Amino acid sequence: MIAVDVGGTDIKAALFDESGRMLGLSRTPTPRNGELTALSVIYRVEELRLQFAVTFPAVLPRAVGLLVPGVVDDDAGIGVLSTNLQWANVPFKQLTEELIHLPTTFSHDVRAAGEAEFRLGAARPFRNVVVLVIGTGIAGSLFIDGHAHTGGGYAGEIGHAIIDPAGPLCGCGSRGCLETIASAGAIVRRYEQRTGARLRGAREVLALAEAGDVAATAVWSEALDALALSITQLAAILAPEAVVIGGGLAQAGEKLFVPLRERVSTLLSFHRQPLIVPASIGENAGLLGGALRARDLVS
Repeated sequence: MIAVDVGGTDIKAALFDESGRMLGLSRTPTPRNGELTALSVIYRVEELRLQFAVTFPAVLPRAVGLLVPGVVDDDAGIGVLSTNLQWANVPFKQLTEELIHLPTTFSHDVRAAGEAEFRLGAARPFRNVVVLVIGTGIAGSLFIDGHAHTGGGYAGEIGHAIIDPAGPLCGCGSRGCLETIASAGAIVRRYEQRTGARLRGAREVLALAEAGDVAATAVWSEALDALALSITQLAAILAPEAVVIGGGLAQAGEKLFVPLRERVSTLLSFHRQPLIVPASIGENAGLLGGALRARDLVS
């Protein structure tokens, strides 16, 4: 199987053999050609297939798992919208199969990561669970009664749940979306706006907060408050047994999870208290989820 995970900056790809072993992990820049970006991505998938064929001639892929960001209709195989990568209503599944002549599954990058966690990782013990990936943005993968819930591609956009209607303007056009306050990117941006400093990542904000920096402490606390509020909303609406958190922000470990659990517990009353646990598969969860979906397609 070939799994390809398209990000706003890079494309990660890997070949998986029949035993599920990952081979030839690669990372290449995501081609950006305006309105032709989607087609450029599909041609890059073919280039990657040819590269894998040369490097691993004994492994013959039977299917492709293609993952992209934005609004994705898995069932229809359509990339509904990506404002960042400038496409709308692109039939990725059909176009990829026509070009490379292999069965192709098509999904959202975070939904695929969530599927890997649900089938093999930290979400495996649960039938009702939310997998949150917190990085530059925030998105979720929802499982209800053991089944993925996609809502035609619109479910799981937790990063665009509005926390503060008077809050920061989001790239989606709304104000006060969760990811404008609690994503790793927002944490850095909000600290820089308050101080004029330039940082490399959210870890530096956390380190400054631990050292007593007033601005960093405020930004980190506001992010935790926003995440806790979103999780309590999920608890009230979906009653998940657990919320599994992955992505770059989860690397803060107990410095994230302990205060987040405390805040959620304080906010909830009669509701089911979800376990809040770290993801277990790691940064290649999306690729693994894409490979699993591709294997399902030909099994």
